[in-house]
Amino acid sequence: MKKLLLFAMLVAAIQLVHAQDFTKVKTSYLINKFEDAKTEIDKAMADPKAQAKAEGWFWKATIYASLINSKDPILAKKYASLSKDAEDAFKKYAEMDPSFVQVKEKGAQGYFDMYSNSYNGGIKVFNDKKWENAAQQFESAIYYIDLIIKNKWTNASLAFDTSSVLYAGYAYQNATKPDNAVKYYRILADNKVSGKDYIDIYKFLVAHYTVTKNEELFKKYVAIGKELYPKEPWEEFEIEFMDKNFTLTQKTAMYDNEDAAGTLSEIKYLQFGDLFVKAKNEEKNMDSAKMRSYTLKAAEAFKKAFGKNPQNGIASFNVGVIYYNIYGEYDDMFASNIRAMQALNADRVVEKDPKKKATADAKFKAQMDLIKQANAALEKPLTENLDVAVTWLEKTYTVLKDKPGRNNTEKGVLNKSVDFLANLYAYKRDRMRGKDAKAFDAFDAKYKEFDALHGKY
Repeated sequence: MKKLLLFAMLVAAIQLVHAQDFTKVKTSYLINKFEDAKTEIDKAMADPKAQAKAEGWFWKATIYASLINSKDPILAKKYASLSKDAEDAFKKYAEMDPSFVQVKEKGAQGYFDMYSNSYNGGIKVFNDKKWENAAQQFESAIYYIDLIIKNKWTNASLAFDTSSVLYAGYAYQNATKPDNAVKYYRILADNKVSGKDYIDIYKFLVAHYTVTKNEELFKKYVAIGKELYPKEPWEEFEIEFMDKNFTLTQKTAMYDNEDAAGTLSEIKYLQFGDLFVKAKNEEKNMDSAKMRSYTLKAAEAFKKAFGKNPQNGIASFNVGVIYYNIYGEYDDMFASNIRAMQALNADRVVEKDPKKKATADAKFKAQMDLIKQANAALEKPLTENLDVAVTWLEKTYTVLKDKPGRNNTEKGVLNKSVDFLANLYAYKRDRMRGKDAKAFDAFDAKYKEFDALHGKY
């Protein structure tokens, strides 16, 4: 009986040793017989005692990884379904061996295989435009390469895998999941990764933080963008952030402060000018006086933009148009008053009764005088705004008429400028008709000069 008991214990011991012995697994793996290695590890891991050992999970993960990332396409296809099992095995191994003793003893090839498989798989589905699937594959690649880098299992000097991070961001952006995309773009931006292929990630970040109203992060990535890509129009993003997230009062105060400090550039003056032109759209029930003050503030900003760059015909044109429109408003009022006087004359009934005639004539005269006085008051602002418009439109004409390589916008501005100047000089000429022949001829000559240029540009 004792001999039988001893024999049973011996058999159990032998089975335990066999269950925990991964020599065959290791041998098959090292001689690249990965399918045999899989057979052996599957057999071993069927025993719960083997499942309690970190080494078992290490070998299962490593062998499965070698199969799904096999250079033999037939083998890789055959075992593609092991990908999830391999991931689970690596996670289980990491839980049981957080110090990675097995990796240090036996190598990290399994992690490299998982990285390679995830990255290549990500590229494939990315090209197939399966964006979320691609993003998940790249996230998996990042997980494995980060472990490799952190634990120094590679001799390469890397902080992170730029390509995987970039593709993860691209994939999430294409999947319209901006919060996820930002997570990966920030890794690149925080490490100041640069080059022509990366500029759009900085633009994406500042645009994202404009929409999400995060001023702190917006300023952070604009600053990095300016550092890495100084020729890009980052000021346009700053104006857009302000436009979308600040009140009209805040924008005005910002302009006044920066203008006084002398920190505004040509571009910012232009953009503030645009903001002030549109100010009436931001504040409901804005009265005409306030509207006019913002219009003049816009003209001031455009003038200062031109001061920064006297070759900026667009800036001078904007000033000219603003004053042209103001002149037009006064001219409309003047013309309306003329029509009112004509209507009074047309409707006038001559009083035949001598007793009532004097009173009727006095009343008529008072009405006419009131309108004449209104027009007399309009003369000065009408003339002043007309002359300012002429000055700035002629600046535009001078700057652009001989400029080589004018773009379509500049061509359009030049054509409008000569048309507006023709209109203004025609007005000035007609005002001199029968009053000052010399001035009439001078203005008529200018009218003809600009009228002849209609549609030329």
